[in-house]
Amino acid sequence: MKKISSLILILITGLVSYSQMGPASAEEIMKEAYAAARKESKKVMVIFHASWCGWCHKMDTALNDPSVKVYFDNNFVIRHLVVFESKGKEKLENPGALEMLAKYNGKDDGIPFWLIFDKDEKFLADSRMKTTANGVEKLQNTGCPASQEEVKHFIEVLKKTTSLSEDELEKIRIRFRRNE
Repeated sequence: MKKISSLILILITGLVSYSQMGPASAEEIMKEAYAAARKESKKVMVIFHASWCGWCHKMDTALNDPSVKVYFDNNFVIRHLVVFESKGKEKLENPGALEMLAKYNGKDDGIPFWLIFDKDEKFLADSRMKTTANGVEKLQNTGCPASQEEVKHFIEVLKKTTSLSEDELEKIRIRFRRNE
């Protein structure tokens, strides 16, 4: 009887401890992603998002669309970092994610915001494209690519960071244009 009581106590303590654990830190997630990328010879795509963000959900839907999913699965280890959660849901945020977003100059650009790294942790690209307004050049977050210009930027990034064929890139272009 003592063994059963002790086992129940250990189980309850473990469940309480587990339920009190928050989400993994950005550092832990990225460390795991880089290890997987090295093992699988892939790049890492990290997407900053929040549960309330409609465009973040559109990005995930597009990446997971059966017409293009295999292209992303074959080339990237994709991970999500939660930032900017709504009031009352802040506990969903990954510790250190906002700092990482700021480090890559995306804190004021909205979400989703994505970054691509090689397997050796070298930064390759992000979701910002160059735009010109009133003769002033600036960087604009494409977030979930949808417009012709945003999708063109996304395809250019994929050309530089993957070995996707023109046919595969065209399928991705077609799928992401459906986001508009």
